[in-house]
Parts: sequence; C-alpha cells; structure tokens
Amino acid sequence: MSQYTPMIQQYLQVKADYQDAFLFFRLGDFYEMFFEDAIKASQELEITLTSRDGGGEERIPMCGVPYHSASNYIEQLIGKGYKVAICEQVEDPKQAKGVVKREVIQLITPGTMMEGKNLADKENNYIAAITAFSDEEYGLAYADLSTGENRTTLIEGSFTDVFNEMTVIGAKEVVVASQFPEQYCKRLRESAQITISFENDEEEKATFSHLFKQLESTKLQKTVSRLLNYLYRTQKRSLDHLQDVAAYEVHHYLKMDYFSKRNLELTETIRAQGKKGSLLWLLDETMTAMGGRLLKQWIDRPLLNQKKITERLTMVEMFLEHYFERQDLRERLKEVYDLERLAGRVAFGNVNARDLVQLKHSLQQIPIIRSIISQLDAPIANSLLQHLDPCEELTDLLERAIIENPPISVKEGGIIQDHYHEELDRYRDASRNGKQWIASLEQEERQRTGIKSLKIGYNRVFGYYIEVTKANLHLLEEGRYERKQTLTNAERFITPELKEKEALILQAQEKSIDLEYELFVGIREQVKEYIPRLQSLAKAVSTLDVLQCFATISEMRHYTKPIFQTDGKLVIRDGRHPVVEKVLDSQSYVPNDCFMDDENEILLITGPNMSGKSTFMRQVALTAILAQMGCYVPAKEAILPIFDQIFTRIGAADDLISGQSTFMVEMLEAKNAITNATRNSLILFDEIGRGTSTYDGMALAQAMIEYIHERIGAKTLFSTHYHELTALEEALHKLTNIHVSAMEQNGKVVFLHKIKEGPADKSYGIHVAQLAGLPQDLIDRANTILHDLEHQQDGQAQANDKQVVTVKEAVKEAEEAPAQLSFFAEEPEKKVKTLSAKEQKVVEKIKALDLLEMNPLQALNALYDIQKQLKK
Repeated sequence: MSQYTPMIQQYLQVKADYQDAFLFFRLGDFYEMFFEDAIKASQELEITLTSRDGGGEERIPMCGVPYHSASNYIEQLIGKGYKVAICEQVEDPKQAKGVVKREVIQLITPGTMMEGKNLADKENNYIAAITAFSDEEYGLAYADLSTGENRTTLIEGSFTDVFNEMTVIGAKEVVVASQFPEQYCKRLRESAQITISFENDEEEKATFSHLFKQLESTKLQKTVSRLLNYLYRTQKRSLDHLQDVAAYEVHHYLKMDYFSKRNLELTETIRAQGKKGSLLWLLDETMTAMGGRLLKQWIDRPLLNQKKITERLTMVEMFLEHYFERQDLRERLKEVYDLERLAGRVAFGNVNARDLVQLKHSLQQIPIIRSIISQLDAPIANSLLQHLDPCEELTDLLERAIIENPPISVKEGGIIQDHYHEELDRYRDASRNGKQWIASLEQEERQRTGIKSLKIGYNRVFGYYIEVTKANLHLLEEGRYERKQTLTNAERFITPELKEKEALILQAQEKSIDLEYELFVGIREQVKEYIPRLQSLAKAVSTLDVLQCFATISEMRHYTKPIFQTDGKLVIRDGRHPVVEKVLDSQSYVPNDCFMDDENEILLITGPNMSGKSTFMRQVALTAILAQMGCYVPAKEAILPIFDQIFTRIGAADDLISGQSTFMVEMLEAKNAITNATRNSLILFDEIGRGTSTYDGMALAQAMIEYIHERIGAKTLFSTHYHELTALEEALHKLTNIHVSAMEQNGKVVFLHKIKEGPADKSYGIHVAQLAGLPQDLIDRANTILHDLEHQQDGQAQANDKQVVTVKEAVKEAEEAPAQLSFFAEEPEKKVKTLSAKEQKVVEKIKALDLLEMNPLQALNALYDIQKQLKK
C-alpha cells in the first residue's frame, strides 16, 4: 500500500473495516469512491467512471456523487440491497497536519434506514437478529430503528418455525453469528440481507442493557444484545428513542405459516406481490402512517385471547353507533404527523424545523381528539383517554420557538421566531437596519452622481459593492471611490463608509445564523426529553386509528359483529369474500352459508373450475381472521370458534429458489398442516394430488382426508375434482359433501356460485376451456376423447367389479371349505405350494392387502393396480 498517495492509503485503511459496503469518502463537496467500489457504483448508479493518479504505476478507477444530492444515490444502493458507509472529515482542514482525519460516522443498511423513499409510510422497516441455541431452540429479536420499536421471543421448534415468524416480521436485514448454519442463511436470503456479527463484549452491552431490564431469560438477553450492539456500532450515536424490549410469545397469536399467509393474500397478492388486491388493501381506511403500520401488524397477528378480541369489537361497535364523532375523529387524525418516526428523527439528530412544525400541528390535534373520545362515554374509551397526552409544554415551546414556514436547512437561519431570544433579536435588528441603510445609501449615491443605473449589490466573494457602468464612470467624484472589481461593461467600487457598514451587517448576519443553529439544537434536545411521552401518545393514536378504520370499513361494506362460542360450532350465514366483493364492485356477489360443528368437521367440496370453490374456502378463513383481529366480518351472521392455527394449500406454484416443483411445494404445505394442526385449527386443502398421476393423487387425497378425520379432528374444507372421493361420506361420519352449483345452457356452462349440499355431477372442464377461448375444433376433439375415455372407464369399472366379486367369492369359499385354497388358513404356505408361479404371485400380492379393512374404493384401486402389474 506504500506506493499509493497518503490520501488513498487513508481510504484503503478505512475501507478495510467495511469490505461489504460502498465507502462514500468525503473529498470537498463530493463523496468519492475508488477501485472496485467505483466500478460497481458506476454500474449500479449509472454515473461516469473516471480515474486518477493514486501514486502507483497505474491510474485507479474513481467515481463520485455531489455531497448535497448524495441521499438520492444512497437510497438507490440501499434499495438494491447494498450497504453504504459514510466517511466524513472529523477535523478542521485549516488545522490539519498532513491528510485531514476522516472516519466513518454511520453505516446505512437496508435495516437501518431512517428516511427516504425506501421507507414506506405505512410499513415498518425491521432489522432482526437470530441466535441458534440448538436445533430446536432459537432466540429472535427485531427492531424498527425509525420508530424505536423493540421486540423479542424464544422459539421452540425447528428452523421452519423461525422462518415462518420471520415472514410475519418481514425484516429487511438479519444479523447472525459467524457460525450460524449456511443452509438457514440461504433460506433467509430469499427475502432479507444477511449480516454476520461477532459476539458482544460486556462494556458495549452495558450501553443498552437498560432496554432489556425486564427480560429474565439470558438467552433472550443474548439475542437482543446481538441486535442492539450492531445498531450502536453501525449508527455511532445515541439512540435515545429505542424503547424497552418487549417479550412476546408466538403461541399467543393465531398462527399462520408462510404458505398460508401467501395463499390467503393477507398483505400482498400472489401474482403481483403488491398491496392492491390483498386484505390489507381492502381494510386500510387508516388516516395516519402509524395506524397503517399497526393495521398490518394486527393482520399478521390475529388474537387468541377472547377478552382482548371483545374489547376491540366493543370499540368498533361504539364507533359505528357514533357516526358524527367518528367522522370528526377521522378529520383530526388526518392532521396528525408520524409521531413514532418523528421521535426517531429527533433522537437521531436529523430532524429539521419543518418536522418540528408538523409535530406542533399534531399535538394541537390531541385536545380535540380527547374531546371527541370523551363524548363516547364508555369505559373502554375512558381508558384510551389516559394515554392521549397533549404534551402542552412541548406544544407551547414549539409555538414560541419555530416560525410557521421555516426553510428545510437548519444551518442557514430564518427558523427561530422573533422575541424568542434577546441576543438573536439584537443581531436581527442590526442586520435589518443595515440593509435599510444600504437601500438609503443607494438612493443617496444616485442623487449625488446623477447615475440612475447605479446600484449597490452583494456577493459572498466580494461583499457589498457599488456598481457603475463604464459609460458613467466620468460622473464619479475622484478620490471617493475605491475600485474593487472590473467587469466587461461595468466597474465595482467600495467606499470607507460602505466598508464599515458591511462589517457590521455581515457580522450580525453570521452571528445570527450561528446563534439560530445553536438555539435549534437546544430546542431539539428539549424535544428529546418528550420522546417516551410522544411514543406512548403514538400508540394510543394508532390504536384509535385502526379501530375507527374497522368501523368505517364495516359500515361501508355492511359487515356484522361476530359471536364467539366454545362448543366448536361454526355458522356463517350469507358470507362473502371481502376482497372479491370489493373488486366486483357493482356486480352482484353471490353470498354463501357455511355450517360446521363437532359432528360435521370436514366439508368435501366438488364443482367445476372457476365456479368459486377456492373463493368459498378463502372467505371462511378470512372471516375467522377478521373476527380474531377484532373487526366485523362480511356476513349476515357469524358464530365462530377461536382458531389456534390456519393452514392452507391453495393454488399451484413452483418454488424455483429452492428448486422444488409444484407437487413438492403442495406436499410440503400439506405436510405442515397434517403434522401441526390441532382439533382447534382450520385447514383449507384445494385440489390436493393434482400435481401427480390420477391414482397417486386420488390415493393421497383420500389418505389425507382419513388422517384428518381420524387423527386430528380439525375443521377442514377440502375441494377436489376426484368425484370418486364423494363416496367417503358413507364411511366417514364427520364428512359432508357439498358442491358449487353450475348448469348447462345451449352447450355452455353457467356458474351459479352457490354452495349446495351433496356432490357435483360433473367437472365441466371442457366447458371452462371453451370459455377461455380455445379453438372450437380443439374443443370438439376434446369432447370426442372424453366420450371415448368415459366408455373405456365404464368397461374397466365393470371388469373391476367382476374381479372384486371373484375375490370375495374365493375368500368365502376358502373360509367355508378348509380343504380348498384359503388366503386366511393358519398355514397358508403349505397350500400355496400347489399353485402355479403366476397364481402364487397373485396370492402374495393379495395377502399383502388387508381388503377387509379397506372401503370399496380403496379395494378397487388396489386390485386394479395388481391387474395392471400382472399384465406387464
């Protein structure tokens, strides 16, 4: 490195500690990047790549961005998943000996963004830390640096449970130890950036240990320490807005794995992966950014505690009964700024005067909101009043200190009110009077010289000057004017009198600006003291916002209050899919009923494609989720149990990242439900087995239904195109056949979208293909093939029936005549010896089957498989 210039050597020394980040190295008015950083940044940011002499034999690559617009470039890099280290000059260049000292003052990462376009108003920006204590125990902590939220939990289970919780959190960055298993890191990288962190030392831990003083678990403390240590090291400043770490239990909330959340499209759609078309999109009638973030959290974590659910429903009901108060509240909430992120910016030191004006306006709404809530006269409303702290002293401070329309910059003056500070008023008076004196002087000089075009101007380089065009120079009095600058068509002068006044004016201006900044910093420090109160206020306001949102959407969409019962009964009368209903808009949505209880646990749903089977299944799940969030539901009546988990297997999709096929994804989702569901769970299985051969798929589907029926007892909605499965209703007493009705008119299918009892009579698959616009000759050919296949199937079914009768007769004869061949004799081996090789093979295969324990459909399938194998 000695061959490089001292400045490049300094760059390389700093860069050595930030190998995984772009180093923005401050040189004058630019942030410069060198070597690989420069090459990569020029590509990612589409900026010019140049080079410079670095002291070695070859020129080194270089690119840079202006200091004043660097934030835009930083946001671009963070949005692409990179990190950016900001390296600034930390000593006065005038006092520096040699190269000016520079240090990294902040590391900006996807999980530590505090402002910018990448920070969506109604979304949290979480950063998480995971500690693996064993293969079945993990510590998880996460924080939102922009709001100060801190949470942690201990997860007992496999890493899949950790991954499912991470999908709920949606963290942009995950901090793990260097020995964290790589296969887990690979899974996490699908949605987040992985950062390797080293163990904490006790001295640094003491810096933030007060934040987790409530945590008794040393494992949780260790996990939280890993996260907070990373935040303090990278941000390199006091993070006073970080709240005390709150521990929570995953099993206190309705559990939905990654697949279920995706399939139900709770916060984003499967295809577009956007908010529009999701449950969140439908519900979001919040008026504040804080309320929008809380709404998403409530969707991700519906409650299990009936008391807490009832408290929310009671508040929603109260808002529904007080329409005018709710509308007034919505208008007031619209004027409330993002108090959570504002508190974070105050602590972080990047708040400006305009932010503080917005804080003032927000606080001025709180007394009005308190008045509205007090009119509701209900115990739950009174409890919320206690947390609506108007912070009158802070409001008064901001009213007195900050002007109504300040500039963005806090270092150029013009932000502090007159009469707030006596010394500042004196400076301003001198500056204003001085400018008036300058204006008077200009008039006097024009009169004295007779030069009407004479003017007095100012610039930062030459200060104040008298400018006279060259054509009028002969009119100036000799000896009075001192030439200061020559222009093409004019000369600039200064007089002793102007020079003296200039010193007074500029001194007053400079001191005024410096003093204003000092005063602003002091005000900011005073605001810091209110951060805990502002955060408590933000929680109360956001809770009110979400509850009024529930009332607004419930009134708008004609939702009803759900009723919870513990007898296992589920009754939904005229239920609707909330999102589909909104998308259809003016079109008529066909509502449907759903009834389930302990004697009617499985609904086997048949019907044609596009008829609404999946929609019906989803609407039942969404109704349960809305109810457990504390919201009204899209139905005329809803009597529900409280579900502990919801599992879904809906739709077909490859998992390309993991290299898993559609069928493998289907089986993994099914396995997750089968192995984790309880009697209190809700399972939605849509078209299980369609990713493989007909008989494989049918066998798997039937086996799953039987397993759920006999082993689990969870309420299950199971849709299928295997009409043979409808025969299970006779063997499984807790299974009921229902179907989505359709009818043929003039050779075309008409979907009625109505759920009826009993199995469907046919699938109408070719009719659906016709609706999709496939060529008519193709449709005709498909009908011909279907006709042939149905005849073949009928013939094969008759043959199978004969074979079953033959086997049964053989069994009966064997039992009645011990001297004859019997599959059930005490010593079958001796009698099998008299058979031919082919006959013995048949016997061995049939002996392996327990026909008497099978239902008729299973026995037919098993014997048919044997027949096919023998023919081969």
